[in-house]
Amino acid sequence: MRYRLTFIAGLALGYVLGTRAGRERYEQLKKAAQQVSQNPAVRNATETAAQTGREFAGKAYHSVSGRVEDKVPASVAQRVRSLRERNGHGGDDWGTTNT
Repeated sequence: MRYRLTFIAGLALGYVLGTRAGRERYEQLKKAAQQVSQNPAVRNATETAAQTGREFAGKAYHSVSGRVEDKVPASVAQRVRSLRERNGHGGDDWGTTNT
């Protein structure tokens, strides 16, 4: 019984010390990530990547919508238009032809 209690106490102590060390390491990693994200060069690179991604997404949207607009069922086209209007992206004529 004494060995069992010693084992359980050692296990509990190891768990507490391990979680404390893990938490400290987590805080170190979190602080390092925040410092990197606040670096002006990193901010410029992420903004450039985001802008480029938006441009490519717009080109892909127009390319695909031009090819499939007459092949999509009217119900799907109506759903796409309603989602775009709800998100503030109106003004396109995607899926307006009913064939």
